[in-house]
Amino acid sequence: MTTRMKVLQKLDSVKDPEIPSVSVVDLGIIYDVKVDEGNVEVEAMPTFSGCPALDIIKRDIKEAIEAIEGITSVEVKYIREPIWTTDRVTERGKVQLKDYGIAPPEERSGDEWRVPCPYCDSVYTTMDNIFGPAACRSILYCKSCKNPFEAMKPVAI
Repeated sequence: MTTRMKVLQKLDSVKDPEIPSVSVVDLGIIYDVKVDEGNVEVEAMPTFSGCPALDIIKRDIKEAIEAIEGITSVEVKYIREPIWTTDRVTERGKVQLKDYGIAPPEERSGDEWRVPCPYCDSVYTTMDNIFGPAACRSILYCKSCKNPFEAMKPVAI
């Protein structure tokens, strides 16, 4: 296994601190990994530039990669272009979000945002608050199963 593959495999174990069921890989924030002998450079994309978890994510990425034998240095950079979009969340990441009780990003049709409930899959849902516990999430309510839930805000270019 190449060192780059080992790094990517290790990054799969680094979880988003605000959504501990989803790895940074499945969330789609890892843009590129460069390996030159024992030196590793990771380019990551913040979901939102004001995300309070960025320092924690950077630290966790660095610590995970430093644990790989033969790694001598790790640099983690946040890039601003291209911007992260919800299209980058993997299919596995969408399942992990739903299992955690967060509706994964859905395809938008024009200005309409239909969000199925992660608990019962009903689309009989309403937006309670556009502002959720994190900038990338909103709070919704399912009128079918009567559960409040969070949803990833759709972000597209």
